[in-house]
Order: sequence, then C-alpha cells, then structure tokens
Amino acid sequence: MNWNGITVGYALTGSHCTLEEVMPQIQRFKDGGANVVPIVSSTIMTTDTRFGTSENWQKQLKDITGNDIISTIVEAEPLGPSKLLDVLVIAPCTGNTTSKLANAMTDSPVLMAAKAQMRNCRPLVLAISTNDGLGLNAANIAKLLVTKNIYFVPYGQDNPQQKPNSLVAKMNLIPEACYAALEGKQLQPMIVEYS
Repeated sequence: MNWNGITVGYALTGSHCTLEEVMPQIQRFKDGGANVVPIVSSTIMTTDTRFGTSENWQKQLKDITGNDIISTIVEAEPLGPSKLLDVLVIAPCTGNTTSKLANAMTDSPVLMAAKAQMRNCRPLVLAISTNDGLGLNAANIAKLLVTKNIYFVPYGQDNPQQKPNSLVAKMNLIPEACYAALEGKQLQPMIVEYS
C-alpha cells in the first residue's frame, strides 16, 4: 500500500498482550511511506507487564516511527486545530477506551486524539481488544458502529469456549482497514471468524 503523503495517528491503549502483534503493523505504515504519529495511554507509559516493559514499548515506537510519543492530553489537544492526522487508528483499543469513547469521555491522550479526529470529520479506526465485547461493552460497540467517521478493524471471538464475551480485532488487517476508511468505507467482512 502506498501511504506517501499520509499522516497516520497510531494510538495504543493498555491491552498489553496485543502490543507485540501491532508493532509490525506500525512498521507496515512506515514501509509504505506514511508519517506515523504515536499516541499512547498512560498505561503504556507507566506499566511493565509479563508482555514487556514500558521502556521497551516506548523505544520500539520511537524507533519505528522516528517521532516523539504523544503521551499527555496537553500534547494531544493540538491535533484538532492542526488537522495533522489524515487517519487515526486506536490499536489495541481496550474495552475501557471503547466505553469512554462511546460515552464522550476525554480523560487520556488517546481519547483527546480521537475527539480531535472526530471534530475534524476525519476517519477514526478502532481495533478492539476487550474481554467484554459481548458483555457490558456490547452496547458501547453498537453505539460506535453507527457513529459517523468511525470504522472498525474486522474482529471476532478470539476464544469463544473459555472467554465467550471476548472480542479481538484481526490486527494484521489494520492498514487495510485504515485504507478503506480513508475512502469512507468499512472494510468487509467486519465480523470474522478468529483463528
């Protein structure tokens, strides 16, 4: 895919188990010529987990994108007036972020970036990763499905036997979903069998 001349906002929230899976997708944007602006929630900036240290994830983001990380609400706010981002993807997008976005809450850099993108009527792409996508968060996902300029990376049940409410996006489809969103289209099929 040719991303020359396109600025992609790439926002990450605290689904730490999927961070390793999304880093190659950021590289795909860069390899295609995109300017990638990394935006992270405070969890990414402060939390070490069995999936890696905060320092490691920050280093990878800076190395891949060549840009400084937007990690505060104050840093994210100018994204609105500047109209910097052609497309913004939140990947992974946790249930917490999904619920706050659906209910117009803006208490993190990622949510401020999303608000800025929606203000500008530009595409916002969500790659959900939540254990309650078919539980309490189902209502929030439904609200976002019918919201103008919001698109989804195709998703499915990643473990229906042991976690029947869990939904996770097919992270390898992030660039394709963003490309479609730039054309005002939802990548189809949106609900996929997860394997």
